[in-house]
Amino acid sequence: MMDLYPGKTLSFLRKFTLGAALTLAAALATVAPLRAQENPFAGGWVLQPGSSALRFQSVKNQTKVESSSFASFSGSIDSLGRAELKVLLDSVDTKIDLRNVRMRFLFFETFLYPEATLKLQLTREMVEDLPQVRRKILTLPFTLELHGVKRELSTEVALTLITDDLVAVSSSAPVTIAAADFALMEGVAKLEAAANVKLVPSGAVTFDLLFGKNTDAGTTTAPTTAPPVAAEPVKPALAALETTGNFSLEACIGRFEILSRTGNINFGPASARLNANSTPLLETLFDIVSRCPGLRIEIAGHTDSDGSDATNQRLSVRRAASVAEFLTHKGMSPDAFVVAGYGETRPVAPNDSRANKARNRRIEFSVLNN
Repeated sequence: MMDLYPGKTLSFLRKFTLGAALTLAAALATVAPLRAQENPFAGGWVLQPGSSALRFQSVKNQTKVESSSFASFSGSIDSLGRAELKVLLDSVDTKIDLRNVRMRFLFFETFLYPEATLKLQLTREMVEDLPQVRRKILTLPFTLELHGVKRELSTEVALTLITDDLVAVSSSAPVTIAAADFALMEGVAKLEAAANVKLVPSGAVTFDLLFGKNTDAGTTTAPTTAPPVAAEPVKPALAALETTGNFSLEACIGRFEILSRTGNINFGPASARLNANSTPLLETLFDIVSRCPGLRIEIAGHTDSDGSDATNQRLSVRRAASVAEFLTHKGMSPDAFVVAGYGETRPVAPNDSRANKARNRRIEFSVLNN
């Protein structure tokens, strides 16, 4: 059909097209600022532990590198960008049961300090371009509280946006944690004595963490694929967490030997009265003894060389008896214990310094019917 008014039709189409373009531009101009103002932390994000890993490496005897992990940790990022990671130190997994126990009792002293906590503050400016770039590396300051000490540190972190509801947070370089910075040098010395090794007094920590965004229902988005931060991500070994039930004879003997090295059963000067700060370890001792049925345990007291032989002998017996009394008060049968005192006759170090004398003032545990 012939257009009888070609000029008018062309003019109309131009006006229509121009009007539509202006309308669309106005709409986009309205939407863009709204999106720019969206809070990337709205609703919060929660760690997905089944798809996350937290590991550390240690070095013994100068050349042997050992890799360990933690089986239990949790984390979140709230709507203000405040991120927190909590690590249950009892879940340390070295792949060897008694080595785990040494780490818990001699190094981390989890009966006193059960958790390590990491906190950091994220800002909108740090992450607002993540939907476009998909992956970026940031240097982030953070606060680490470990073994009763709080320190300000920083680390390089890689953020990878997997989907709109999943983000991977991983270390782009190991984080070095020095034992001296967290009052852990005494723990290093205890580990060295217990295992007869020489340790480098620091560890290198790495992490692969997956966070899911909270949904409107208050749950978190379940990951549908593994984060592309490693070809085959290694999951923490859940076996590191001790199961309920009785221990084997070997496990019992090993635990009593380790408990004897803690140095955390304390008394007043020249007194057999237990200090209140001994209670956490004694509670753990009770749990272990109750899971070693049928065994007779010698509770032995030892002193340094200060004072007379006779005084030290009596004091060592009285201190061992105080520990046995604590356990019987908790419900253990008195038949499970034999109380002994050896005074100053069995030192583990020369009595030539305050530190060595403290090592000699100790309570030891051993199995008699093995």
